[in-house]
Amino acid sequence: MPTGAAQRPSVSSPRKRRGRAGLVLLGLASLLAIRIWVMEPAVVDSDSMEPTLHPGSLVFVFKAAPQLSGIHPGDVVVFQSPQDNSMMIKRVVAVGNQTVEVRDAVLYVDGFAPDEPFVDHESIDGTHFSLRRIPPGEVFVMGDNRERSIDSRDFGTLPLSSLQGLVLGAGR
Repeated sequence: MPTGAAQRPSVSSPRKRRGRAGLVLLGLASLLAIRIWVMEPAVVDSDSMEPTLHPGSLVFVFKAAPQLSGIHPGDVVVFQSPQDNSMMIKRVVAVGNQTVEVRDAVLYVDGFAPDEPFVDHESIDGTHFSLRRIPPGEVFVMGDNRERSIDSRDFGTLPLSSLQGLVLGAGR
């Protein structure tokens, strides 16, 4: 005669199954919300940001950065090209009320050449860009690979509202 109660296979109750399903749905909704409003992966598709970012590199874009922490010179940002609506990744070199000039392939911001160890000035072929003041609420962007970049020298300044996010780990 058996001394203990008969062993029954473990069957989860409908209440437990609903709880698990709710947790899974909450997790998926959280991931979707993060993807839509907070962070998004992107793939670099040009060489205009070399040597910092290479074609095919995966980067993460912090979408809330422009609103939360502001944008500063040295930040690498994502925006829609004013020329063809493609996504672009460039470095902010100047913000509103600063002046920008390129003489003999060297960038000057407010009359001084910023430290840019990621730019190979020897490979740039004598680029010039006349002195301009950046309007308030706008930024001037350039690619790190200045010789191969289409940037604010070509399409002008960008309103801060057009920036879609900050590339994590690639800035200042």
